[in-house]
Amino acid sequence: MSEAKQGPDLAAGVPLAALEDGGLLAGHVGEAAVLLARRGEEVFALGAHCTHYGAPLATGILVGETVRCPWHHACFSLRSGEAERAPAFDPLERWEVRREGDRIRVGGKRPAPAPRRLPPAPDAPSRILVLGGGAAGFAAAERLRREGYEGSLTLLSEDADAPYDRPNLSKDYLAGEAEEGWMPLRPAGWYGEQGIDLRLATRVDRIDPAGRAVRLADGAALPFDRLLIATGAEPVRPPIPGAEDPAVLVLRSWADCRGLIAQAEGARSAVLVGAGFIGLEVAAALRQRGLAVTVVAPQPRPLERVLGPGLAGVVRQVHEAQGVRFRLGEEVATVAPDRVRLKSGDEIAADLVLLGTGVRPRTALAEAAGIAVENGILVDAMLETSIPGIFAAGDVARWPDPHGGGRIRVEHWVVAERMGQAAALAMLGRGAPFDAVPFFWSRHYHDLNIDYLGHAERWDDIAVEGDLARPRAVLRYRAGGRVLAVATVDRDRENLRLEAAMEAGPLPA
Repeated sequence: MSEAKQGPDLAAGVPLAALEDGGLLAGHVGEAAVLLARRGEEVFALGAHCTHYGAPLATGILVGETVRCPWHHACFSLRSGEAERAPAFDPLERWEVRREGDRIRVGGKRPAPAPRRLPPAPDAPSRILVLGGGAAGFAAAERLRREGYEGSLTLLSEDADAPYDRPNLSKDYLAGEAEEGWMPLRPAGWYGEQGIDLRLATRVDRIDPAGRAVRLADGAALPFDRLLIATGAEPVRPPIPGAEDPAVLVLRSWADCRGLIAQAEGARSAVLVGAGFIGLEVAAALRQRGLAVTVVAPQPRPLERVLGPGLAGVVRQVHEAQGVRFRLGEEVATVAPDRVRLKSGDEIAADLVLLGTGVRPRTALAEAAGIAVENGILVDAMLETSIPGIFAAGDVARWPDPHGGGRIRVEHWVVAERMGQAAALAMLGRGAPFDAVPFFWSRHYHDLNIDYLGHAERWDDIAVEGDLARPRAVLRYRAGGRVLAVATVDRDRENLRLEAAMEAGPLPA
């Protein structure tokens, strides 16, 4: 049976009793895969697969009148099909549902909802500028148009490529498993159709808050009523002799990734300096390309600072089983494009060397404009900076965390997209305090899937439920009697439930 025809024929109907309140059922209508969702006495029929990466929504959960994707936590309205939260942007299709006695039948496809139109408002911005074409910048521009904003909208990006799926740079695309066409977040013509003035390879020279304008490097001035700074972060080249050599690689942009792939095609070995998420995902991708990979880092275990010793040990075992060699607890003395010398005196030769030594927020424009900066651009709960009318979102922004307390800055793709969406609403005067629970995912080969919720820079202890040896477990990171963060291994639906619980209030410690 084809994937499209899995499950019951919903056009023929199913008993209402087959779908409990809060339940999900995958079936089909003709060749189309359709999902039934029940909330109380109402039953909804929608597309069965997430519009982000195609995950089966039947393995997700219902929260209120939404269905949430089990893979990357996209959220869709049951009534409209709209993608309410990133990382999905496209809506689900909808079908008519008829109740005939104790049976439910699915009829024809329903038309897409009419585009929203904003009611006139005397203080509505007529010109919005977005600095940065990454996750937050794209998500903000997309949401502004989806919300019915019809004013001038300009998206400035230093990147030569239109907004693309950055997480794939260290995952499937680098491994050779994702096609070129999968990378753009929208087709090239979409920006013009939406009236978004997308300017690529454009460098901003300064922000003029008093003049309410942005000055470009070519001397042009662009006025704004609202400004969103979404300049992201940039790779750190550590103060190690040789690290500034452009031939020593870093990975941040699509151009960086193309260069890495080109070099990997003629290479037999690689050294990665740094055992963070990017370094390890690159290690996995290069192993899939057949390169011998060595990872060098000063920590005793990869990712221990984020995941703790138990799960970090599992990560190391998975990579070692795939042939990755680790030189942990080692410090680098010098780097070159073809070798790394350790402080121990050992030298590791390689055909390519890549630095995975973290990133730093790109705050220079904000700082020069007099905007408050401290390990990122400081914003309030509405993502507005210290200067009214100027907002910040994504990797560059540091915001008040309603879940863990204090201020946090998070370098995760989904968080940046959700912040961009929240900033769009705030700029229109329709926002609410940003309170999303931080979420990220990390995949290592096809053997280890880690989903992480919340934010824990330190913890008193880690409570483990399940078995890390399988590995299939839930880890709770606790401090001061509170659960600050949760990591799950191969328990997608449980991670969704925990996210909903964290949104509602603190988890039991």
